[in-house]
Amino acid sequence: MSVSYGGQAVLEGVMMRGPAVWSVAVRTPDGEIVAVTTKVTSPMQRHRVWRLPVIRGVIALGESLAIGFRALAISANYAMQEEREEGAEGEPAEVSTEISKGQIIFSFVLAIGFALMLFKVGPALLTSWLPIDGTYLFVVVEGLIRVAVFILYIVLIGLLPDLKRVFQYHAAEHKAINALEAGSELTPEKVQKFSLIHPRCGTAFLLWVMVIGIFVFAFVGRPVWYWLIISRILLLPVIAGLAYELIRYAGKHQDNRVLMSLLAPGLWLQRLTTRQPDLDQIEVSIRALEEVIRVEQAESEDALRAESRVEVMA
Repeated sequence: MSVSYGGQAVLEGVMMRGPAVWSVAVRTPDGEIVAVTTKVTSPMQRHRVWRLPVIRGVIALGESLAIGFRALAISANYAMQEEREEGAEGEPAEVSTEISKGQIIFSFVLAIGFALMLFKVGPALLTSWLPIDGTYLFVVVEGLIRVAVFILYIVLIGLLPDLKRVFQYHAAEHKAINALEAGSELTPEKVQKFSLIHPRCGTAFLLWVMVIGIFVFAFVGRPVWYWLIISRILLLPVIAGLAYELIRYAGKHQDNRVLMSLLAPGLWLQRLTTRQPDLDQIEVSIRALEEVIRVEQAESEDALRAESRVEVMA
């Protein structure tokens, strides 16, 4: 019975997720590691239709986004603890494990809207203003612009000092999952030896969303500007589902050299979103992963069988 694990970096911490449990571990300002663990019931556990190819990718993406924003909210609360302690000496700092639901929803909508405009709608409109003849040339140029914008965006945010630590935690997450999948003991020293690259990484997923979009949009043609915008938004779930199937397959066939060579651009791109972590950061990622495993091991055999149907991105 195979169970996959994934996660993401947060502020001074890591979120790890299994099929039915996720946990976020954060290094607090006083050096301690705190973990918040939550159970989640995926639709893929309950209904077979949600586990069908492509559809399961849309469900997985939605779950990843929702859990990711909640994990970020938790880590942000612990980060704000330091500011409250510095601003009010002698007053005990109270830390909530949840920012308000309204704030999470607002941040979620704002982030999704920004991403759609920057990576989907923007490149499509920009390409429509260029003197390009032919549908296929149009979608290829649009795709190249989209990939270029994405890579430039990653490079620019990578220059921010605060993002360096987030990228280190991203690598710590990958190393811990690689170590677990290799059957290694989960100690910081041993986990440090593993690769900071993983085929199921969300960075690679986003790149393949853009590449696959070139082929999907070729069927749409070159409509008027408003249909151009609508098609780029409405077809995103289909493209995301196809990209999910690709990286899911890659995650199961990491020993296939031909496949890994074809997917190499997605692996190379992870070099831009990861930095070599230190042992303290790896310790945080291990804590998050161990919390997930601990809760899952307490589940019944029937529950584990249902959980094994759900796969997550690394």
